[in-house]
Amino acid sequence: MESFVYRGVGGAGKTSPLPIPADLGPKEVLIKITHSSLCGTDLHFLDTGVALGHEGVGVVEKIGSEVTQFKVGDRAGAGYIRNSCGHCTYCLRGQDEYCYERSAYGEKDHNTGTFGDYYVGLETYLHTIPENLASEFASPLQCAGATVYSAITSSTKPGDRVGIIGIGGLGHLAIQFSAKLGFETVVFSTTVAKEEEAKSLGASEFYLLSEPEKVTRPINTLIIAGNKYPDWSKLLKKEIIARDANIVPLSAPSEPIKLPSWPMFFDGYNLITSLVASRPIHDEMLTFAAHHEIKPIIEKFDFSEDGFKKAVDKLQSGKLRYRGVLVRA
Repeated sequence: MESFVYRGVGGAGKTSPLPIPADLGPKEVLIKITHSSLCGTDLHFLDTGVALGHEGVGVVEKIGSEVTQFKVGDRAGAGYIRNSCGHCTYCLRGQDEYCYERSAYGEKDHNTGTFGDYYVGLETYLHTIPENLASEFASPLQCAGATVYSAITSSTKPGDRVGIIGIGGLGHLAIQFSAKLGFETVVFSTTVAKEEEAKSLGASEFYLLSEPEKVTRPINTLIIAGNKYPDWSKLLKKEIIARDANIVPLSAPSEPIKLPSWPMFFDGYNLITSLVASRPIHDEMLTFAAHHEIKPIIEKFDFSEDGFKKAVDKLQSGKLRYRGVLVRA
């Protein structure tokens, strides 16, 4: 069976043939991709030749002989992690995303991507899409949604005040999840023009990033969802960020993280990284998003090379609001 996938070639996504085996492995599932969302991570692979895409949703067309979690006609989502060993310490404690033998987007299995006709995945690394969650909204949740939900739920406790820097592809989802999880959600942005939007998404407070000293009470968990790091010397003060607070950067800017040692040590700040989500947390996120009607703000593009280029161009220009989704006609 002939299919195609977009590969990163010369800074663009180029159609490349991808044969689909006639016989699936016993635990494999064949998905006809209907929606695939562009993530900032994809931009790092536009010159590598790898198959692109890790935020895909589609319809199951065929299942392997031992598949029990999906049937033909079901909707399924595919994300950042494709496989892991299943028996190491990380896998056994539900942290398969840190398995040393993991298959993660861009690391292994360079022929598998969601920007294409079909996607073959293992049933235990695919995710059932809730009935009341439209595929166009479920697609960006496969990475962006899983990333922010996992970061918030793993670094907070009841009663915390959650701070979020940035109202973009990650930030606009982080605000919604934080608010629906019941946290006081404090948003920082570089422009006052974002205040109305932040509050419509669920922010309880809004401040300019240049004026963090105006916060009414210190923040217990700070999510860095923007593509630049803040002025740490201005931000890391106990009146702004509470002692023993968690600081969670989600994006990977090119510059080093240069943290002031004095407040880090004497105020007990904890720098925590968070990579997407484990499988149970991913599924929990989808159920939570469907129940609370959390939806990414998206722009739709044709599922074509030209549509992919337009989405990439808009993302690189900083004008995309906030996730670009390729939709098959």
